[in-house]
Amino acid sequence: MSTRVVVEADGGSRGNPGPAGCGAVVRDAESGAVLAERSIGLGIATNNAAEYQGLIAGLRAAADLGAAEVEVRMDSKLVVEQMSGRWKVKHENLRPLAAEARQLVAGFEWVHFEWVPRAQNAHADRLANEAMDQQTGTGQVSGDAGPGVEDGGAASTPSTARIRPAGWLGARGTPTKVLLLRHGQTPMSIDRRYSGRGDVALTELGAQQVRAAGKRLAAMDGVVAPDGIAPVIASPLTRTRQTAQAVVDATGGELHFHDGLLETDFGDWEGLTFLEAAEKYPQLHRKWLGDSGVQPPGGESLDEVFQRVTATRDDLLERYAGRTIIVVSHVTPIKALLRLALGVGPQLFYRLHLDLASLSIVEFYPDGNASVRLVNDISHWS
Repeated sequence: MSTRVVVEADGGSRGNPGPAGCGAVVRDAESGAVLAERSIGLGIATNNAAEYQGLIAGLRAAADLGAAEVEVRMDSKLVVEQMSGRWKVKHENLRPLAAEARQLVAGFEWVHFEWVPRAQNAHADRLANEAMDQQTGTGQVSGDAGPGVEDGGAASTPSTARIRPAGWLGARGTPTKVLLLRHGQTPMSIDRRYSGRGDVALTELGAQQVRAAGKRLAAMDGVVAPDGIAPVIASPLTRTRQTAQAVVDATGGELHFHDGLLETDFGDWEGLTFLEAAEKYPQLHRKWLGDSGVQPPGGESLDEVFQRVTATRDDLLERYAGRTIIVVSHVTPIKALLRLALGVGPQLFYRLHLDLASLSIVEFYPDGNASVRLVNDISHWS
């Protein structure tokens, strides 16, 4: 995949307001190959609110793929002109959606908006209609408010939905709550050495750190609940196995392993300190520090880790939908999950610090929204 993608997005409502849905497709800008599709039912909403939701879904999908540059094509004149800054967002109900879209735009290096005729947006239109079909149980064709008609109106909730609002995001449905725990201290972390697939054990201090984390998790809301104990899903390496076992000992939950949660494969840099890697591979190491597509010799790029973790996230959300789960992993996969939740670009890998045995919390909603509740908390150390 090139770092530039094309996002085609659409949304519609059968009634304006009425049963609504949105669709988005992400294509590789060079080949035109479809990289991702989104089709989301929105309950009751207006046309323009659904159009914005389609844009948001497409931008999130592009961010999940690690895109740096995005060309957005939509047949909504209103959304294109407002996002381009030529028209004001006058309707109060559209302002939060426009603000959310702008926040996602800020996570890319470059974004361009282009209006296209409806006939050139057929793929996204089909996805939006599929979502509306699911809302109504019919095969009607979506209505259209017409270009430049600012009707506003955020989506309301279908009667069959389970509701747990997430503040101003307007997220719908019961989220999957993911408690993210990094493993404890190892001899490699003491010396600040690249530690990827090398299988090292925790130090005594590391064991103390994860026992404290386990006790904290056991006392958290939703971990030990009447409907069951939160499962623990861990990277299969020794340091994460030991960390996960400490959590299981404290909570009584079931332990599972997932290869998608493995740390980055640092290749020939494995075991080297930061300075040693910089001295031995000066140009490559310098480039790796700012370009997520660069691979260490014989290793794995951060973009490749992100794609692997994205697939893992999707797998976990399907398997444990609506539940609380504990994920025990390494610094890069945890950063990747936080990046997915925040809807930001690869800069997060370089700007976010995560301590050993730190706890972060994310809620992923079935409508594609997410809420980051906690990042890098180590209060259980004391």
